[in-house]
Amino acid sequence: MQVVLLERIEKLGQMGDVVTVKPGYARNFLLPKQKAMRATKANLEHFENQRAQLEADNLKRREEAEQVSGKLEGLTVSLIRQAGDSGQLYGSVNTRDIAEAVTEAGVTVARSQVVLDKVIKTLGLHDVKVVLHPEVSVNIVVNTARSAEEAELQLSSGGAVSTEEVAEEREAVAEAVEEESTEEETEA
Repeated sequence: MQVVLLERIEKLGQMGDVVTVKPGYARNFLLPKQKAMRATKANLEHFENQRAQLEADNLKRREEAEQVSGKLEGLTVSLIRQAGDSGQLYGSVNTRDIAEAVTEAGVTVARSQVVLDKVIKTLGLHDVKVVLHPEVSVNIVVNTARSAEEAELQLSSGGAVSTEEVAEEREAVAEAVEEESTEEETEA
C-alpha cells in the first residue's frame, strides 16, 4: 500500500515522501495515528496544498521538543524496587514507571515517548531513550535500587552495588556517627 508521510518516521522516510508499506502497518498504525494518508491523487493534491502549514506545525513542535530536551539532558531518575541478593528485581521496570519518575522530576513525559529495548529486570544504572519528537530524542539514566542510600552509592560508583557493599557503607556511617558522639561527650 502506498502512503504519503505526514511526519518523519524513523527507518521509513521524511514528511512528504510517498512510500510503500505493508497494508497492516498502514491500517493499524500510520493511518489511525495520522502519521500518513493513502497516496491517492486527491490526497496528494490536498497534501501539497497543506504542506507549508504542516511544515510550520512540525517546526514549532520540534522547537518545543528541543526546549524540553534541554531540561532532560543528563537527567537521572531513581526507582526503588525490591530485589533478590543476585540483583534480580521482583518484577520489572517498564515505560509507565519511567514516565512517572521523569514527570515527578519536573518534566512531563508520556509513556509512549519512553523507548525501552527491553524491560529493566536488574539493579543498576540503565540508559533509556526518550523520543520527544520524531527528530528529537534524549537519553536519560534510570537508577534502579533497593533503597535511596543504595541509589546514591550506585550513582557514585557508576554501577550496581551488592548487598554487602550497602551493609559496609551503613556500618561506616554508623561508626562515623558514633565517633562524633563520643568526641562530643569527651569535650563536654
